[in-house]
Amino acid sequence: MPHSMPPAPTPTWLAQSRLSPFPDAPVAHWLFDEGSLTRRLTRLSHNAFSVTPLVEEWQTLRSDECAALELPEHSQGWVREVYLRGHGQAWVFARSVAARSALQEGGLNIDELGSRSLGELLFCDEAFSRRPIEVCRYPDEWLPTAVAGSGLWGRRSRFDRGPLSLLVAEVFLPGLWAAIHAEPEAC
Repeated sequence: MPHSMPPAPTPTWLAQSRLSPFPDAPVAHWLFDEGSLTRRLTRLSHNAFSVTPLVEEWQTLRSDECAALELPEHSQGWVREVYLRGHGQAWVFARSVAARSALQEGGLNIDELGSRSLGELLFCDEAFSRRPIEVCRYPDEWLPTAVAGSGLWGRRSRFDRGPLSLLVAEVFLPGLWAAIHAEPEAC
């Protein structure tokens, strides 16, 4: 179910070297892992991983997204919001955005993914390069009401392939930390 995104203070996205205070080791291990989050969640869930689309539409991008993608303020882009689930439980809220012009030139049909994982697509295409991961405490006003919570860690990174740039943000929900705690060897 789509949600509205009321104004919220724009968070300060920080690289690992600028983060203070630093999250505890298990959190940092997940935040700054540069491998495929889809693959990690699939392992943790013993292959009971799924993607639930929430929003897939053209929208005006947020100012922090425009800055990260080097776009003018109020640029239009494709917005895809999904839950990444393990055993049916929402573990991660993900928001991926790309500029309209970049999608038209870049040859990626992000609007046709449905319940497939964007992350798997990005990690299977070696032409994509990933910029450094940035993290913040994600504003709860930007989360769907069903999972909104104060102080949740989020991360984002930009993936580039020629003229196409995608900004992928992932917010780690309490259900993920509970699953990690219950099955630390699966991580």
